[in-house]
Amino acid sequence: MRKLLLSSIAILGAAVVTALPTTAMALNTPVPMEYWAAPDFMSNVSVSPNGKYIAFIKSTSQKGDKIVEVFDSADLSKKPYRVGAKKMRLQSFQWVGDEEMVVSFDQQVSKRIKGFNQGAFKSKIALFSMESKKFKELNDDNFNLSLASGLVHDPDHVLVRYAYFDRSESRRAPSFYKYNLKKGTKKLVLKGNDKVGRVRFDEYGNPRFASKFDMGSQEFVEYYREKGGSEWKEYHRQHEDSFETFSYGGLVEGDDDRIYVLANNGNDKVGLWKYNLKTKAFESLVYRHNDVDLVTTLRPANAWENPSKMTGVAYNKETRHRKYFDRKEEAMIKQFKNALPNADYVSISSMSRDEKTMVVRNTGPKDPGTFYLYRNGKVSKLGGINPLLAANDLANVEYIEYKSRDGKDIAGYLTRPNGPGPHPLVVMPHGGPFINEVVIYDDWAQMLANNGYMVLQPQYRGSRGYGLDFYKTAFINGGEGGKKMQDDKDDGVKHLIAKGEVSADRVAMFGWSYGGYAALIAAAREPNIYQCVIAGAAVADNNQQVNYYRDRIDGAGRIEQVPFWDGSISPIKEVSNVNVPMLVIHGSVDQRVPPLHSKKYVKELEKYGKDFEYIELKNADHFSNTLFYDHKMKAYPRMISFLKNDCGPGGL
Repeated sequence: MRKLLLSSIAILGAAVVTALPTTAMALNTPVPMEYWAAPDFMSNVSVSPNGKYIAFIKSTSQKGDKIVEVFDSADLSKKPYRVGAKKMRLQSFQWVGDEEMVVSFDQQVSKRIKGFNQGAFKSKIALFSMESKKFKELNDDNFNLSLASGLVHDPDHVLVRYAYFDRSESRRAPSFYKYNLKKGTKKLVLKGNDKVGRVRFDEYGNPRFASKFDMGSQEFVEYYREKGGSEWKEYHRQHEDSFETFSYGGLVEGDDDRIYVLANNGNDKVGLWKYNLKTKAFESLVYRHNDVDLVTTLRPANAWENPSKMTGVAYNKETRHRKYFDRKEEAMIKQFKNALPNADYVSISSMSRDEKTMVVRNTGPKDPGTFYLYRNGKVSKLGGINPLLAANDLANVEYIEYKSRDGKDIAGYLTRPNGPGPHPLVVMPHGGPFINEVVIYDDWAQMLANNGYMVLQPQYRGSRGYGLDFYKTAFINGGEGGKKMQDDKDDGVKHLIAKGEVSADRVAMFGWSYGGYAALIAAAREPNIYQCVIAGAAVADNNQQVNYYRDRIDGAGRIEQVPFWDGSISPIKEVSNVNVPMLVIHGSVDQRVPPLHSKKYVKELEKYGKDFEYIELKNADHFSNTLFYDHKMKAYPRMISFLKNDCGPGGL
């Protein structure tokens, strides 16, 4: 298997226009676990501004070692040029000119985290020139500089962010500079200060919009600068207690006084509005969906021409939807969707300045992600994120709705294994918890389904995207974690049992982060509808997490995380009530939910003599991009064997 994986990676690099087929397997026979643990074979696929080059990040080993391969877009059969690093780990790259790319690297600098949101990994960036084939490190000091954005109208410069620390190692507001790629010099654009934050720049590198949370008044304040101006002017103020959304959505073409904003404006659902900066007032509703919130505005596929233009909006329901106001953008997507095989969610991820060369991506339940090159009217397949997986190995995803016990409508995504049911069920709540999840392709859900488990991903109350009331009900009585939010998950199980799709004695829960918290809560419920739980990177001690947020996060953290965790049930106080087998997993350098959570929780499990197993993933952080092949091969096989053999009497 090791030879197969390594040869697969080699084949992909040697013949980029063809993807490796998977080994032929009978229906319902799980693919080897190594397939799910394999790193992305290709990612970050993009074309240079002049269309001359097509480049992507390629994994060169199971451990996640990466390089950038750069091809001649006119002849993909030519040997690619390879860009990499000897000591640091390549993370990403971005074209900033016709011949130049900024490449990001990171490196583990400590075996332990320094504290909450102070991880064991640090990063650097460097400029690479395809003309000279040389790197130029952009960092003045170790690990402090990051790329803010390229400047499409000024290819000799990029905008960089310089983050610095005071003596207590607390992060202060970053400063921004224009960095001259030719001379290696930089010029201050905006000095970091605590008066404004989250600065937004235009395509010329001018600071135009900013926001700040006012601790004194407990309000979110929005600011703007006029073109050519240097003074920040307030244009909107909103108290934290409103919970409403108000966010920048784009410039109104030809009108310096107005912008688009995504906002509730007194309504349950987030819509797109025109907003007057001078009068500080909403003027007209542009678009709103009746059932769900708008989640973002869309920008042109051609990022090199008029990148500030707003071309449409996006919202999530049974899948990700786009409502275009630009007919050209809509027509391009429709044309590719009609032309590509197994087309599902099709997007243009990169385009040349002249629009003759572009990268098109397709993703769906049966496709982890496939990339195509469009050039001079012809489409050729570049490859896929995981060519080891065939469509027959993957399961369909169904959008469902059901009632919670208090009558609230709850949505969910159901990944159905191939073959006849009923199937055992794994409930997999998302992390956050206050996010907007849409399931197009989910690696964990597909891995579980491939091993015979139906997977329910419930959109419990507090999930974003379903309106203001649905979001706010997570904060009734302080926080509904472990209470009605937990009921929403359990009621999804009961809905499927009532329909005859799931057996009542074959149900488990698996989650990560907040999802891991929900699994810990599920283990102690009575009467219990689960036969076992798997909790990854779980918040186990609410007081510990609240203290982190109080000290380190303002704004959204104040209105969401602090009161939520303060008012919700704390798993560590429920250990005596645990009544099912548990598998607890945590990364050793998790900075968002430090491993002390699980270590304290495990001690309590030992104290009460509970049935559990603890797995620590060495050098894994909280986030999926730090879960490498070895981590997955330690966790995934044990998860499957735990569900099969150790989940309740006789296994699931």
